[in-house]
Amino acid sequence: MSRLASDEQSLVEHNAQLAGASATETVRWVLDRAERPIVTTSFGAHAAVLLDLVTKVRPGTPVVWVDHGFNTFETYRFARGLIETLDLNMQIFAPLHSPAWITASLGGVPDVNDPAHAEFTRRVKLEPFERALETLAPDAWLTGIRADETALRASLDTLSLDGRGILKVAPLLTWHEDEMNHYLQANDLPSETNYFDPTKGIEGRECGLHQGLRASAA
Repeated sequence: MSRLASDEQSLVEHNAQLAGASATETVRWVLDRAERPIVTTSFGAHAAVLLDLVTKVRPGTPVVWVDHGFNTFETYRFARGLIETLDLNMQIFAPLHSPAWITASLGGVPDVNDPAHAEFTRRVKLEPFERALETLAPDAWLTGIRADETALRASLDTLSLDGRGILKVAPLLTWHEDEMNHYLQANDLPSETNYFDPTKGIEGRECGLHQGLRASAA
């Protein structure tokens, strides 16, 4: 792990080193250094972009999907197709209880303004993700977050240390939707438009996985 950013000073240095780097160069930078990298996906509309970038550099990189069980039929169909197309090394983590059990115990899927929504998010997304981290013990986490999605993400650098001490790498941080769509078209990759995350509920809201990180000092 000595070749990865592990403190605020090394974050500053490595972010400066990666300034102006392409997404592929950033992906290669971290995969050349990480011993136990993971890439996370939700199989949302542009999921194929990062997954394609990563598998082109290091096929077989573990792909973590927290399948909360509330995805649309189209999302599951899209996920299955992309897993086969890119030959993804899937590591799927699900909630400890079924969607039916969870909704019954909480009286349905709580609205984002309902106090029960935090418990819903913990059960269907945060707890499975923590289990994934405990199981895989990654030293680097590649994520497809972009600065134009939420205020929190706009405050980040390409490299960040999250609250768990894992190096988070966002190769697509400065990309915009038109760039994402262009990559999909240029590489003949699919998109999925009927995606819905019940832990976010509305656009521009964090799902919870990224709340624990702290931005670099740069």
